Amino acid sequence: MGRELQVLNTKPRQPKPEWLRIRLGDPTNQNHLLNLIQGLNLHTVCQEARCPNIFECWANRTATFMLGGDICTRHCGFCAVGKGAPGGLDPDEPRHVAEAVRHLNLAHTVITSVNRDDLPDGGAGHWAETIRQVRALNPECKLEVLIPDFNGDEEALKTVLDAEPDVLNHNTETIARLYRRVRPDADYQQSLTLLRRAAERRDREQRGMLTKSGIMVGLGEEFDEVVELMKDLRTVSCDIMTIGQYLQPHARRLPVERYVTPEEFDRWRDIGMNMGFKHVQSSPLTRSSYHAREQAATS
Repeated sequence: MGRELQVLNTKPRQPKPEWLRIRLGDPTNQNHLLNLIQGLNLHTVCQEARCPNIFECWANRTATFMLGGDICTRHCGFCAVGKGAPGGLDPDEPRHVAEAVRHLNLAHTVITSVNRDDLPDGGAGHWAETIRQVRALNPECKLEVLIPDFNGDEEALKTVLDAEPDVLNHNTETIARLYRRVRPDADYQQSLTLLRRAAERRDREQRGMLTKSGIMVGLGEEFDEVVELMKDLRTVSCDIMTIGQYLQPHARRLPVERYVTPEEFDRWRDIGMNMGFKHVQSSPLTRSSYHAREQAATS
């Protein structure tokens, strides 16, 4: 646990299929956003996670802001974000995120974070302050938060929910069977419990908040195992689900076991909608915050 997970990739990388090819866009708007982020000392998950949609989203002047620095205390086998001992929280970060949202005139903002297991509340207070400051400066903007599990701390979750985000997102990332290899510091049932608690409070207070979760495929799961995970999410009243292809960020992370076909993604979407999800975003290039505004608007 105390050391970075070592992933030995003994198999050669598979060539990407045609449906995963990405057209690069005009860098003008991307450079503008990059300059803004650097000037405010912010991080985006677009950069840190090496998201394949960065060119499309940044060309549209949208981004997912990442709180708590760029070093994570966990050792997930899929993630490109740096691992180790993070520094202190930046007290100006909530205000800087709010200023960036205003500057970009965003209608829907996604905020996520690294895991901060070094902090007593997992960073929940910092989360809540960011939500409050973004809302104060951008009252018309919808706020989606993609939160960690806070080690199952119900009070930490309560702190975030008290700030009243519009969408509460927590990714299960993969099927239960693969957690030990993919998310060795996390627990499948703990993630489901977080989503259940969020939905129960939403229903109790009738506040209209949506709950959401996402996974990657291509890590060794079977088709029907994904269907079982979808059933688990519906059991805890999850409203929105995202399913996308895992892409190995570099050689020291888990290899791609297979590239899932677009037809399989379409089947999962249809199955999910028949289960009662309000929206299922399922495609090879889907990521948790990809088309997030559209997902929330149709739900």
